[in-house]
Amino acid sequence: MKNSSKIFTAVAALLSGSQAAAQSIDTQINNAVQPLTDALASFIFYSVPLAGADVPLIVMWLIFGAIFFTVYLGFINIRGFKHAINIVRGKFHDQEHDGEISHFQALTAAVSGTVGIGNIAGVAITVSLGGPGAIFWLIVAGLVGMTTKFVECTLGVKYRQTNADGSVSGGPMYYLRDGLARRGWPSFGKFLGTFYAVSIVIGCLGIGNMFQSNQAFKQMLEVSGGEQSILQGYGWAVGTVMAGVVALIIIGGIKSIGRVTSKLVPFMVALYIAGCLVVLALNFAALPAAGVSIIAGAFSMEGVAGGAVGIMILGFQRAAFSNEAGIGSAPIAHSAVQTNDPLTEGFVALLEPFIDTVVICTLTGLVLVTTFPTDVLMDGGVSGIELTSAAFNENIA
Repeated sequence: MKNSSKIFTAVAALLSGSQAAAQSIDTQINNAVQPLTDALASFIFYSVPLAGADVPLIVMWLIFGAIFFTVYLGFINIRGFKHAINIVRGKFHDQEHDGEISHFQALTAAVSGTVGIGNIAGVAITVSLGGPGAIFWLIVAGLVGMTTKFVECTLGVKYRQTNADGSVSGGPMYYLRDGLARRGWPSFGKFLGTFYAVSIVIGCLGIGNMFQSNQAFKQMLEVSGGEQSILQGYGWAVGTVMAGVVALIIIGGIKSIGRVTSKLVPFMVALYIAGCLVVLALNFAALPAAGVSIIAGAFSMEGVAGGAVGIMILGFQRAAFSNEAGIGSAPIAHSAVQTNDPLTEGFVALLEPFIDTVVICTLTGLVLVTTFPTDVLMDGGVSGIELTSAAFNENIA
């Protein structure tokens, strides 16, 4: 209640036209939600010591699952790559199949939630903490994460349900409930499904959307004058506008999302890749040394708590945050695909970590490593989206 009254006081002051009041709103909102985000982070990323590093149990579970699925399914992430491309191209599309969106629209809808700030700011944060070696493990995590996406999105389509209005619903909340019920554990499945449904809402709001909007606002400040920007103190307003724009898109349901993302995502991805390639072309002479530092740093015993284990965990953790393999958010979008064969969407889904992590995150890492020396990356006092922006500014501006 105290925090709420402070926020309302700040809003009232803002209406009088004071920019100081606007900055107060940002501060009050941050102070109000900080205890909640801290509590969520400590629960979700509960860590145990391992080889001198603090290892989040959730990351270890994601690593185990990704490696298990990859080996058990005979490296389907590699064998099925060409087939996945053919499905996305529409080679096997049947307009008579159940569902609401095409394979390509399902892929772009899912990619729209993963390609973004995590690839730009997240990689920079990881490199600033673990050095160039973290990029190696990020790539490995992306490759095995392709199989995790294959599994969870196949299940999403297999256990989806068609609603009375013809719309389709799916995701972990359904395949946990119904899949475990078929295994003879209906109560346990219902509990896990309900728990996931609540968790994904909290997770998307607190871990995903807040970080995305926060980093986007920081970038807007950076390009509009930094500390002297006219946007200073108006983070709450920018966030509100972003939320409004997103609402206009998602209020129309998955068909509306698919129409927008099928046009926006390819352009967004192509534009960013082109920018990275320009920087790498300008720094072509530095690429061999960058490759050496990435490989050597991946197995280094110095520079980060826990040595090589600590660096590996940083890479896997960043990859999981970026491509969301194993998080369960992607199957919700993929479940609406127009198909009667769940496996087809599993193949399509394995392309997502490849695009997001193996390609885009790797390019971001190479831009950073070819632009700045390791000591600047790790001890330069700048990280996140500001570091990535500085790298592009150093080469292109």
